[in-house]
Amino acid sequence: MKKLFLTNLAFLVLLNIFIKAFWILGIDRGVQNAVDAADYGLYFALLNFTYIFNVFIDLGLTNWNNRQIAQYSQLLPKYFSRIIPMKIVMSLLYIVIIFAVAFIAGKTSYREMMLLFWLGISQILVSIILYLRSNISGLLMFKTDSILSVLDRFLMIIICSVLLWTTVLKGKFEIEYFVYSQVISYFITALIAATICLYKTGFIRLKWSYPFMVKVLKVCFPYALLTLLMSCHNNIGSVMLLRLLKNGEEAAAVYAAGFRLVDAANMIAYLFSVILLPLFANMLKRKLNITEIVKVAFHILLTASVCFTLISQFYNKEIIDLMYNKHITESADVFRILSFYFIPISMTYIFGTLMTANGNLKLLNIIAFGGMVCNIIINILLIPQFEALGAALTNFTTQLFTAIVQIIIVIRLFAIKIRWNYVVRILLFILTLVGVTFVIRKIFLPWQWLIIITLIAYVLTALVFRIFSLRSIGSLIERD
Repeated sequence: MKKLFLTNLAFLVLLNIFIKAFWILGIDRGVQNAVDAADYGLYFALLNFTYIFNVFIDLGLTNWNNRQIAQYSQLLPKYFSRIIPMKIVMSLLYIVIIFAVAFIAGKTSYREMMLLFWLGISQILVSIILYLRSNISGLLMFKTDSILSVLDRFLMIIICSVLLWTTVLKGKFEIEYFVYSQVISYFITALIAATICLYKTGFIRLKWSYPFMVKVLKVCFPYALLTLLMSCHNNIGSVMLLRLLKNGEEAAAVYAAGFRLVDAANMIAYLFSVILLPLFANMLKRKLNITEIVKVAFHILLTASVCFTLISQFYNKEIIDLMYNKHITESADVFRILSFYFIPISMTYIFGTLMTANGNLKLLNIIAFGGMVCNIIINILLIPQFEALGAALTNFTTQLFTAIVQIIIVIRLFAIKIRWNYVVRILLFILTLVGVTFVIRKIFLPWQWLIIITLIAYVLTALVFRIFSLRSIGSLIERD
């Protein structure tokens, strides 16, 4: 299991670094620079609005299905034939809900409604892809799942590159082109994922089973509630910027610019949960010790998130100035704050995923509800005064709260023993990284070279503090 985790994680991370990083840093950045800030801010806020309600497309089915297939793979044909009709009905419900809420909120212009419609279609396709991938990863076909995880972005890179190259020079690129390219890419990816699933299940006849739906939704309700609460917690900031401020579109654009690099790093961290959820579920079913897997994942994500945050603190203005051509100072300040958010969210991908695999949904829902309430209250207090910076501070504060609570619960649930000398070593490691970054920043070299030198110093520091041991990593790969 340890070998399976490390080898597939390496493949998944490398694949996503090349594809998703280029997508965010190249295409998404290019689109944001090509269109008006208000247009991109409107798109970003509406996109996050659709995220909040996408629980109604899924109602927790994907996480539940991933866990079930990982433990009982023989159930795939039975579940597949019954869940697809449910997804169709839930997709129609989702469209009705987002339009109803949008009308109530007062967003009724034709352009906003059309953007909302196509973004809603995108979310439906994403949900279908995630469900299909849950079957594939549940069968522990991690490499296939890894390729599917970047296929949509790869297709979007091709389409948007052509659109940007042929239209930006003429000044005619519009945010709608960006949305349409997403719909096309998601649709193609969903078709390919469906083909792979049908290859594994053989020919199936779709069946509408009301008793099955009721039974499954009762079991999935905690997953659905958790998804809804976490969606509100993570995405409501940009929506509240749009509603609470007169210049909400521009404030959302500033927030989006600061958020994009964090989102790129976050996608890499998210991959851990993709692999860890079925892996934890399988190991817990077989009553295997999960401590070593948790430790390896913790060390990797802690090091990556702390290093990313430190570089963001010392080089935030240079990085944002390199990427964007609007609102540089404001976006750099937001980026600096949001980079701290990457540390607790990374920990959530480990400890929250373990709690999900262990079935501790009630505890997770209580934590997520507390985080959501705090998020809304703090946003209401900070956004009118600090605008995008207030939303960034809120996101970090509430995510830190939920991550700490999850870590404490996991330590108690699984009786994980933590020695004080280990805690001291981790703290000294982090303090050393801060000192290393500060010293290197004083060297008179181009900042790009300073970042490369800093990253090399980080790796050496991790080896010195035995956060990573070449011998231990080698032994993990060799052992089954």
